[in-house]
Amino acid sequence: MRRILAFFATLALIVSSLFAEIKDEIRQIKQIDSQITAINNFLNNPNNIWIKKYANYQAYQQVSFNLTKTQEEIHTLQNSPNTLENQTQLNNLQRNLIALQNQKDLLGNYKDTPFRELIEPNKLEKTPNVTNPLLIITAFSHIKKNNEELKILQKNYQDLEKNISKLKQKEQYLKNLLIFYETSSNKAKIQQICAADYCLFSDTQQIYQEIKSTTNTLKVLENTKNIFTTTLQIFSKEIEETNNHLTAQIKSQIIKGATIGITILILLGIAFAIKLGVRKYIHDNERIYTTNKIINFLNITLIILILLFAYLDNVGYLVTVLGFASAGLAIAMKDLFMSVLGWIVIVVGGAVHAGDRIKVIKEGAVYVGDVLDISILRITLYEDITLTTYTDNRRAGRVIFIPNNFVFTTMFSNYTHGGIKTVWDGIDFTITFDSDHAKACHIARECAKKYAKGYSESTRKQFSKLRDRYTLKNTNVEPRVFSFLEQNGIRISVWYLTNAYATLALRSTISAEIIDLILKEENIKIAYPSTTIYEGSKLSNTLPRTDGAIPLV
Repeated sequence: MRRILAFFATLALIVSSLFAEIKDEIRQIKQIDSQITAINNFLNNPNNIWIKKYANYQAYQQVSFNLTKTQEEIHTLQNSPNTLENQTQLNNLQRNLIALQNQKDLLGNYKDTPFRELIEPNKLEKTPNVTNPLLIITAFSHIKKNNEELKILQKNYQDLEKNISKLKQKEQYLKNLLIFYETSSNKAKIQQICAADYCLFSDTQQIYQEIKSTTNTLKVLENTKNIFTTTLQIFSKEIEETNNHLTAQIKSQIIKGATIGITILILLGIAFAIKLGVRKYIHDNERIYTTNKIINFLNITLIILILLFAYLDNVGYLVTVLGFASAGLAIAMKDLFMSVLGWIVIVVGGAVHAGDRIKVIKEGAVYVGDVLDISILRITLYEDITLTTYTDNRRAGRVIFIPNNFVFTTMFSNYTHGGIKTVWDGIDFTITFDSDHAKACHIARECAKKYAKGYSESTRKQFSKLRDRYTLKNTNVEPRVFSFLEQNGIRISVWYLTNAYATLALRSTISAEIIDLILKEENIKIAYPSTTIYEGSKLSNTLPRTDGAIPLV
């Protein structure tokens, strides 16, 4: 009895030890399964582009194999007897052939290599040549695009390394699992338990197939990595050289731009200092205005030349282009060039200055006004109230723009040239033949002397200064009176010097004074047209009268 109990106890111990060993092996298998499952989750992630493209590559190979096999079967059936069963099978194969051909066309990009898009960089844009500050932004944009492209390739490379690492781990886990199955003394029991407990692999055949698939995938990815490593190194070197070249050009342009900017600021400072000196030592506003214009023109010209020669790559090319374009420009922009040339003539010759009062006749229109500004292309004129606006235009206060080329084609008058601020103005009136014309001339002369005395003195002084520049034959500045015989009486014409900017005011004052004095004289009568009506006559004649009366006879 004791022996029996001891036997059963020993047997129970052996069975318990056996179950413990099996349980431990199953636990290890479950642990390996969980590790392989985690790796499969990583590899089969929808965002894992490498495994997806490899799967498409395998699908293309499989479709190509099935297509070839189907074509062979169709060829065999076509050479077989034409039975109903063969015909039905042939129709099914032909439909399958069309579907396989469509699948092959869809997967055609994966015919040679499935990873071309991942390992080959996109074609980069042509590297810009930074020759001026405006291209600095383009250079920075080019560097940014290069770096982004390099980052994409580096990320693809890192993802490839992760996939290779995971595949190596999976391969090792599968080999360890295979060792468990092959070396275990409880192989049959373990397979039975794994099959019932839904393990990943229930037999060694499945493990062999998975190892083969994993090894093939790993081999393709490792070969791809070798190619990708070389491609990435070459591309990284190219990007580095391009970025360094652009960075050097950017620095050069920044330094060059800063130097040019400082030079321009110095030129502006010098121009400003000269303008201050001009205002300090020159007290003539016209000369100050002209000098400032010349300084601005020279300053702008220097700045343009500095920028032109600083950022123009080939001056000879510019000269050639301008040479070919000069003929067309001369014709198309004739008025523009003539205006610029006219500006030079005006500024250098000094015929017109800002502030002068001038008279311009253009195509029958007469404009009299003050010069507000003389730019490179035109003169800006303010039309004042003058005798011309009173008698002809009946408008005043307009701003007139006159092209500078008018100096070559149009006659113009300057009322205030050479510092002279006065002009001769005249008043005409007619007296009867029986009037004391000598007395009338005396009255006109005295009135003119009374109001024009100041202008006569200032003109006399200015004539003295003009003798150094011009030949003056007649320098008489006293008022002048002339008398002429006309059909309806004696015309008295009195001339006097007046302010060029206010002729109408003095004309009105002198005219009123002459009328008041003549009306006081009994032996002087103003002659004007009148009408005489004769009673009983059918004729009505218009005759000049001497007394201004309209008698009825």
